[in-house]
Amino acid sequence: MSLTVVGSIAFDAVKTPFGERERMLGGSAVHFSLAASFFTDVRVVGPVGDDFGEAEYAALTDRGVNTEDIEHVAGGRTFFWKGEYEWNLNVRHTLDTQLNVFGEFEPKLSPASAGADALFLANIQPDLQRQVREQCADAQLVGLDSMNLWIETARDALVRTIGTVDMVFMNDEEVRQLTEQPTLLRAARDLMDMGPSTVVVKQGEYGAALFTGDGFFSLPAYPLETVIDPTGAGDAFAGGFLGYLAAEGLTDAATVRRAMTYGSVVASFNVEQFGTERMQTLTREEIDSRYDELRRMTAIDEIPAV
Repeated sequence: MSLTVVGSIAFDAVKTPFGERERMLGGSAVHFSLAASFFTDVRVVGPVGDDFGEAEYAALTDRGVNTEDIEHVAGGRTFFWKGEYEWNLNVRHTLDTQLNVFGEFEPKLSPASAGADALFLANIQPDLQRQVREQCADAQLVGLDSMNLWIETARDALVRTIGTVDMVFMNDEEVRQLTEQPTLLRAARDLMDMGPSTVVVKQGEYGAALFTGDGFFSLPAYPLETVIDPTGAGDAFAGGFLGYLAAEGLTDAATVRRAMTYGSVVASFNVEQFGTERMQTLTREEIDSRYDELRRMTAIDEIPAV
């Protein structure tokens, strides 16, 4: 199945305890599309300004990402975010946000992007997400991501939009905040009552949890000795997840669990270097090898030889 992602395309300035970058390619749609490109054909939709040049386009097209629906706003500047991570990389501080062309973004999808079999609504304003969903009426598989900002400022719009999708990707804090439930199980059930059949709860370095009407599945993150930059890890996870599902064309329980494992694996590579740097050198062979390692680590009945 073909896959379209609509979201932010950005330049990021990031500082972690292990280094910093003053300007690097980022944005939810970028991290998602690069991850998904290892599994299926993906089209990216989002706005950029005059500062988005050939090198940035090449970072996407070299991975096979279709960039025809990137909207170049003449005279504008690309969305910019600056942040700093503490020694505990789960703690992040936003130092600067410049919406620039993203502040006036009104998604315009070509017939090819609107006709995709699968769609990911990355973290943008819920009304915009719903507009895109309406343009992609024939999409067979639709995923959505959101954040605490929209829960606090546009909750009703977000709930309406959630009712139009198949899968929701949020972290544990966001799921609890949206549903006002104290436990993930109750929160996931309430979220599924809003419409989606699947809820994927991102838990950072602790992995992810999958909730469906048929049951529950939990997966630890791939263990890493070194994490350089967690920016975009959640979008890379969703990209690997939906990219694999789109490639398989199936959403049965076993395939969804494999997709979740691939998402976790791709995200583990994403954090090994700054921004998209690791995605630029990553190969499908490396992904498959780490997938096999993670599968062996989590197999209850399989004890590795000493």
